[in-house]
Amino acid sequence: MGITSEPLTYAEVGATRRPVLPAGYGYAERDEAIGHGRECFERAADGLLSWQMHRGAGFRVVASADRAAEGVVVVSFLGAGPVILRIPCRVVYVVDEPNRQGFGYGTLPGHPEIGEEAFTVRLTATGEVRANIRAFSRPGTLLTRAAGPVGRLAQSFFTTRYISSLRRLATRG
Repeated sequence: MGITSEPLTYAEVGATRRPVLPAGYGYAERDEAIGHGRECFERAADGLLSWQMHRGAGFRVVASADRAAEGVVVVSFLGAGPVILRIPCRVVYVVDEPNRQGFGYGTLPGHPEIGEEAFTVRLTATGEVRANIRAFSRPGTLLTRAAGPVGRLAQSFFTTRYISSLRRLATRG
């Protein structure tokens, strides 16, 4: 992929783990129920960590490993023909707990945004399976700066697609 050694494009690495996101960015956060029970949680976690959530949201994915792990580079592609958006990221941390699984990844050079996004699924004490997406970002290219509020709408659109994809992965069976 040729970008594994590129530095991240932001300084606040791992900040999606913290209660307060860093200043100077736009924010996105969603937390939704996607199913119920241990099997549902395990399907959702597997789909998330194996990039199936991204594929189910409409992205073509090329990654340096089959599963999310710290240091793995993942490049998502969106579009077709001559208009293809390349979206490179590196996994900066993994969440690996009995009832909570996921990862956070940060932007690499060439990404249209600058920032970090975290994806987790958790199994609550009542058996509910919840998906959480948390991000901070700002425009990283002239095109995304020019897009203005359209960029935030696009982020919201894809956050909805990610949640829908996780819900489908969790409830298949």
